Amino acid sequence: MRIFLTGATGFVGSLILTELQSAGHQVLGLTRSESGARKLAAAGADVHRGTIEDLDSLRAAADRVDAVIHTAFDHDFTTYAANCEKDRAAILAMGSVLRGSQRPLVITSATGMGDVGEGRPAVEHIFNADYPIPRVASELAGHALLQSGVDVRVVRLPQVHDTVKQGLITPYVEHARKAGSVGYLGEGNDCWSAAHVTDVARLYVRVLEAGRMGARYHAVAEEGVMFRHIAEAVAVGLDLPPVSLSAAEAEAHFGWLSIFIGLDKSASSDWTREQLGWEPIGPTLLSDLRAMDYAVSEQGAA
Repeated sequence: MRIFLTGATGFVGSLILTELQSAGHQVLGLTRSESGARKLAAAGADVHRGTIEDLDSLRAAADRVDAVIHTAFDHDFTTYAANCEKDRAAILAMGSVLRGSQRPLVITSATGMGDVGEGRPAVEHIFNADYPIPRVASELAGHALLQSGVDVRVVRLPQVHDTVKQGLITPYVEHARKAGSVGYLGEGNDCWSAAHVTDVARLYVRVLEAGRMGARYHAVAEEGVMFRHIAEAVAVGLDLPPVSLSAAEAEAHFGWLSIFIGLDKSASSDWTREQLGWEPIGPTLLSDLRAMDYAVSEQGAA
């Protein structure tokens, strides 16, 4: 198949590109920059110049392919709500040209959307539109397209990691570096689900090839890593003290990160594994945090 891949030069998307090509697919990759275009061409992908804000460009690319995988997202969390609305518009734009066809649109969301409450791990068959982060906009857009007959499939992401990036933990590390301490809320018993980036990339291709219309899939290797253990690993890497904070202290200490700190983000992938035969094999989150070169991270943040 010929696949339009947004985020094709990004952390997850660049590995999805490789997995798609290994499976025999042709990739049309979205990029906004000349350096991105060179990278895609060198990887053997076709290049589509544009941005996720240019809806006409997204529609044009989606109209030229057999399927779309959408992983691009503006990760400036200081404008998180606005970025989620931008994602909603991009999903609706690409989906609008897929109506009346059997061409799938694989979109990206977060595992928290499957939160069932009561401290239980999030699951695939639940969509909690009241979950307290604005990423619900992405799945609301997907649901609207699904109702109009578009073959929408959802991949929900946990903390996706390697030894360079770890989802929300990456800005958490840089915040701790600047603050001079590694904070966590209360006893740090809240748990965050996680998966290695290579496992996540493999799942996207499985969802494309074997997923079904309207289904949601969890790219989760570890159901829940206790946040205190994350903080302790980061503290060792940065050579800084781990510090327990009250709720009032945490809000002032973490700034925009405070909406995530203390929020339990555990999630199950039992159904995903059963349906797609997907088994994660990559390193754990804590092992990647322990193997991370924090000096390199500091240089990159400078």
